[in-house]
Amino acid sequence: MPPFSTQSSVRSRCSLLKGCIPWPAEFAATYRAKGYWRGETLGAHLRRWAAERPSAVAVIAGEEQLTYEDFNGHADTLAMHLGQLRLRNRDRILVQLTNSPRFFILIFACFRIGVIPILTLPAHRESEMAHFASLSRASAYVVPANDRFDYVSLARGVRQRVPSIRHLIVDGDDERELFSLPRLMKPSSSKAIEDQSTASDVALFLLSGGTTGYPKLIPRTHNDYSYNFRRSSEIAGFDESTRYLAVLPVSHNFPLGSPGALGVFERGGTVVLSNDPSSQGAFKLIERQRITHTSVVPTIALRWIESAETRRTDLSSLRVLQVGGARLAEEVARKVRPVLGCRLQQVFGMAEGLLNYTQLDDDEETIVSSQGLPICPDDELRFVNEEGEEVPSGSPGELLVRGPYTIRGYYQAPEHNARAFTPDGFYRSGDVVRRLPTGHLVVEGRAKDMINRGGEKISAVDVENHLLAHPRIRDAAVVAIPDREFGERVCVFIITRDGAPLGLPEIGAFLSTRQVAKFMYPERVELVDAFPLTNVGKVDKKSLRQIAAKISLDREQTE
Repeated sequence: MPPFSTQSSVRSRCSLLKGCIPWPAEFAATYRAKGYWRGETLGAHLRRWAAERPSAVAVIAGEEQLTYEDFNGHADTLAMHLGQLRLRNRDRILVQLTNSPRFFILIFACFRIGVIPILTLPAHRESEMAHFASLSRASAYVVPANDRFDYVSLARGVRQRVPSIRHLIVDGDDERELFSLPRLMKPSSSKAIEDQSTASDVALFLLSGGTTGYPKLIPRTHNDYSYNFRRSSEIAGFDESTRYLAVLPVSHNFPLGSPGALGVFERGGTVVLSNDPSSQGAFKLIERQRITHTSVVPTIALRWIESAETRRTDLSSLRVLQVGGARLAEEVARKVRPVLGCRLQQVFGMAEGLLNYTQLDDDEETIVSSQGLPICPDDELRFVNEEGEEVPSGSPGELLVRGPYTIRGYYQAPEHNARAFTPDGFYRSGDVVRRLPTGHLVVEGRAKDMINRGGEKISAVDVENHLLAHPRIRDAAVVAIPDREFGERVCVFIITRDGAPLGLPEIGAFLSTRQVAKFMYPERVELVDAFPLTNVGKVDKKSLRQIAAKISLDREQTE
């Protein structure tokens, strides 16, 4: 398909939104020339989708269905009403919605008039939301109607702290607030809204992982985010028969655009929305809606596998399970095909840009043991040691990346950008990765997951993978604990299948049968019922490190 030639592509502005760092002109020219950037805004994408398949079903949520034509019309109506609220091009709007069809209508209405949505998560609370609002000087804030949590009270508290917020909009009805998202979408005499932004403008803000302090705002342009989901949807094999189940929060990069819902729309398929990632809820939807694809994080994948091993369920429609967000342990990966009956596609990526996928035609060993190939020929990858020097080919090193869909800096974060990006524009991912001769990447873990025990570097992921082969261990998470003698030692948090204790002698004996070096053996074990999780369902290693450090300190004080 040739690059799009639209008015938006030729009237590109000279400057990006203030506080954002653009790609250098020579790089931008290359990305356009090679067709990565096509000059089509995301609002124009929806108009094209609706023209190509007006009566096809785009979204299903419970008993509610939305065709592509309805989707486009509602977006125009809402865009007009947002404009009447004096929301203008380059204004920012906080979006904190659960998985609802109106999430998509809202963000595309914003794309049409150039308002920039900040995609936050349902789990965020006042401290984080006030930070995002203050940093971005958000003009509006959209929340769900009250369900199990009073989001309206949350939003009102944030508005009191951040005076730039002029409007609160509720996805439902709430007598405390004037503006209701469904009412703002009611049909009117509105005509098609002309795009107020260009493809080089910032389309949306995603959130960083937030491993240090508050999450950072990640500016994604229409051009680069379009490539993100277009290319990903090709690699994932999406087409008009795709029925994709979204159980992760769709405001997160993985289920939104990697390839996610946007990738499904690009290929003409249907997105089925759910806010219940449990095996019970998800399996019912897979069977009822004949789901072909879905994406989950490793903790959910493990629970689904355990459930499928013990209960009868019809998952015959499921073709591909995508797993990303964190590395999937190899022992778990090997169970996907025999237990769930579908192909596994490993996804390694980041909201800042770089995406990698195992290919659908990769052999099974490559699929279970690697995290895939970069999606773009112009993804530039470097692997460096702690001193920033490139490591020998095939050796583990921190992954640095730049390319046509990897940002050059976070929004309004000059001090952090100086640490997170190299002077020549490479993003420091914080992931320790090695590259196989085939080009596939293997994620060894986060830089902080590399435990330095007296000079011996230990991969937490490797130890976890061995431990997950133990018949009594349901899940394991390995972290470093401070140590006076060795600097750091290995601590493992374990969830057992029977709830009974599992001691270091038994763990050591098991690891010896797997020919594991003794310096990698855990030296402290903590039995827990569950791991703390981040907002998107990943194991919260930061919290576990804090817990382990406190346990060590308490024990030192009592000895």
